[in-house]
Amino acid sequence: MANKWGIPIQVEKYVLERDKTCVYCGIKFSNQSRKTKQSWEHIVNDIRINGINNIALCCVSCNASKGAKLIEDWLQSEYCKRKKITIDNVATVVIEALANPPKLKNN
Repeated sequence: MANKWGIPIQVEKYVLERDKTCVYCGIKFSNQSRKTKQSWEHIVNDIRINGINNIALCCVSCNASKGAKLIEDWLQSEYCKRKKITIDNVATVVIEALANPPKLKNN
């Protein structure tokens, strides 16, 4: 079973429990404004890689800024510089994905 984004239900549950703040900028999620709303993120931009090491929650602002960029490139962007987002202050799941990029499993 998967949610409407193709993320397996067990991965969705795990990530919802793990990520209480944006994995990039650290903002606490709320439904008060669009900027603080959570959105699903593939750290490595491959929708087929749907494990807990690649699926995360980030704010709508970070997700819109990152788009389809490689995480390494996005971390060098003006958006990240302005928001002071660096490899040193992102969530552990992002640091681990950079150190050991998740790959598609052969079926």
